[in-house]
Amino acid sequence: MAHLDLEEQEQLDQFKHFWNQYGGLVTWGLIVLMGVYAGWNGWQYWQRKQAAQATALYEEVERIAVSGDAARLDRALADMKDKFGRTAQAQQAALLVAAMHASAGRNDAARAALKWVAEEAGDEGYQALARLRLAGLLLDAKSYDDALKQLSGSFPAEFVALADDRRGDVYLAQGKKAEAAAEYRKAWQGLGEGNSYRRVVDVKLAALGITPTAGEKK
Repeated sequence: MAHLDLEEQEQLDQFKHFWNQYGGLVTWGLIVLMGVYAGWNGWQYWQRKQAAQATALYEEVERIAVSGDAARLDRALADMKDKFGRTAQAQQAALLVAAMHASAGRNDAARAALKWVAEEAGDEGYQALARLRLAGLLLDAKSYDDALKQLSGSFPAEFVALADDRRGDVYLAQGKKAEAAAEYRKAWQGLGEGNSYRRVVDVKLAALGITPTAGEKK
């Protein structure tokens, strides 16, 4: 027992020496870890709260859209952009507002909403969709150069063929049939055999006297 008591006393002395030398660092390390854990939980809670509030406001935008009140729609979108501009719900709301404005012939307002998504959205899919729709409105307005600017640069893989198709539309509207045909061919190849939109591109190519084949290079 005396041997055990001496061994325990030696271990205790070693621990005291260690604590005197490193205790402060250990304590601060634990404080930092606890702070990180608390911060993570707080951030998760804030994210959930933001998402819930953004969803509620998006649902309000949907209700206003049904009413057709353009002024209230713009105010609701502005509020959403101000409070929850980085959320997916804000980007969805802007796309919805743009669609409502475009269907009512308010193209300036529609372009403004789409431009915001194209420039500010954190999701590249929403950005791509906004750029494609914005290019379509600019095409309708005969702003061909601006439409092509929206279609320049890279697109996510699932939107590349759609961008090719839209560029073909712009070139065709400019009377550049060779350039249009080249873009439609790329779109046709990129869409793949099982894609229903490929039939639309088929019609566009047929109007130019072209029948594409699967073996063609893009």
